[in-house]
Amino acid sequence: MSVRVLIVDDQAPFRDAARAVVEATDGFDVIGESSTGEASVDATQQLKPDLVLMDVNLPGINGLDATRRILRDSNGVVVVLLLSTYDEEDYASKAAECGASAYIAKSRFDPDRLTAAWASATGMEPTTWVPAPGELST
Repeated sequence: MSVRVLIVDDQAPFRDAARAVVEATDGFDVIGESSTGEASVDATQQLKPDLVLMDVNLPGINGLDATRRILRDSNGVVVVLLLSTYDEEDYASKAAECGASAYIAKSRFDPDRLTAAWASATGMEPTTWVPAPGELST
């Protein structure tokens, strides 16, 4: 079963680029996109992704606050990776503070980084991902 991915970014060109990375990565499928923090919280509740790729700077609530809400509402079942243009060294602690599993600079986001971040967060390769009972959306 593929890892279900929600992409959150206010810039359509980056959503397109992120979609291309996800689609080029074995074991991952894009199930939706959002352009605001509020919309990402709603989309997570409706679509039930396994993974959210979250921009930091968003209109309305920012990606850090949206991550906190998503993790609270999902009881921590969803994995969130923060993505932005900031240096990874500067933002790794902010990712940890809001509960995100990792921070990846947009310029370094590629299939290898996606796979490695997922494996680090879950302990599983995407091709062996099996949701726990009750996690499958209907």
